[in-house]
Amino acid sequence: MTASAASLDSIRTEVDLALREFLDRQRPHFSDPHLAVLLSAAEDFLAGGKRLRPAFCYWGWRAAGGGDEPGLRFAAASLELLQASALIHDDVMDASDVRRGMPSAHRRFERIHAEAGWLGSARQFGEGSAVLLGNLLLVWSGEMWRNSGLAPEAIAVAQPMHDYMLTELMCGQYLDLLEQAQGESTFDSALRVALYKSGKYSVEQPLRLGLVLAAQANHAWIDRLCVQYGQQVGIAFQLRDDILGVFGDPAETGKPAGDDLREGKRTVLIARALASATPAQTAVVRDLLGDPELDADGVGRLRAVIEETGALAACEGMIKRYLDDALHALGQAPIEEEARTALAALAVAATSRRT
Repeated sequence: MTASAASLDSIRTEVDLALREFLDRQRPHFSDPHLAVLLSAAEDFLAGGKRLRPAFCYWGWRAAGGGDEPGLRFAAASLELLQASALIHDDVMDASDVRRGMPSAHRRFERIHAEAGWLGSARQFGEGSAVLLGNLLLVWSGEMWRNSGLAPEAIAVAQPMHDYMLTELMCGQYLDLLEQAQGESTFDSALRVALYKSGKYSVEQPLRLGLVLAAQANHAWIDRLCVQYGQQVGIAFQLRDDILGVFGDPAETGKPAGDDLREGKRTVLIARALASATPAQTAVVRDLLGDPELDADGVGRLRAVIEETGALAACEGMIKRYLDDALHALGQAPIEEEARTALAALAVAATSRRT
């Protein structure tokens, strides 16, 4: 990767090559035709994605003075396996039908069962198989990280942060389930879910891993940069995700329009809307949010409430403030100038994306 690799396309090429090499090493373990379907599903799922997490890890490495190191691309690419694992499990928990324009993993396995005419519940087989696939990718993520080829002492210093990132992710997934189960969410609780479920492991922790791998220590300035830049960009990233989950174009997001509304996601966007809603608007949200059969008219009614209450504008304003604060912190950090430019571009890309 060179200076021009600030573009996500360049990062993606490097990550794709690393993932392909890793999966090819796994292929002999899946020679049994009954197991080959697992590898095929993993390959298809990993073919998509923005590769943001490896990009933040890579530019963290460069920011702390890291040079050209083949092992870094494998360590960074391992974060895509973690991301894929989380998405597969997330789709099972949310009963999502589509991911990246394709059937979600559990629906894929459900269809295999149904078409083969096997015994038992196709739905249960699909969900169980998807959980196992997600677990497999989680195991592979750790294997790819540990065996990346980076210096053992660098991995040893970063390992506690890597482990904690996984713990934060699982806690965030639980908090997300809890918000939906409790039925009402405050602005603060919705923001906490945004931070733990996505913000930290999407930006803050990948950045921290890259910085610590290169510095081989967790200096005070690293903590400041990860919080003041990484955490702010991470929250803005999730807020953008919330907006796309309601207003995104299915042709670009790869998910049906208003899918988050059918799943009853208690996002910051919804919390903002309810905080400013009239009794009639509140009734619309409570009647329609979380309805798995929600049609286009219902999606339109919920969108109207979100816009009329000012929630959409408020979230857009929050994204801008978080981004501005992050870029200001980035400008003060004692890092390599090339990395500063790249991280600024990544922050904008992560918070203004359409997919």
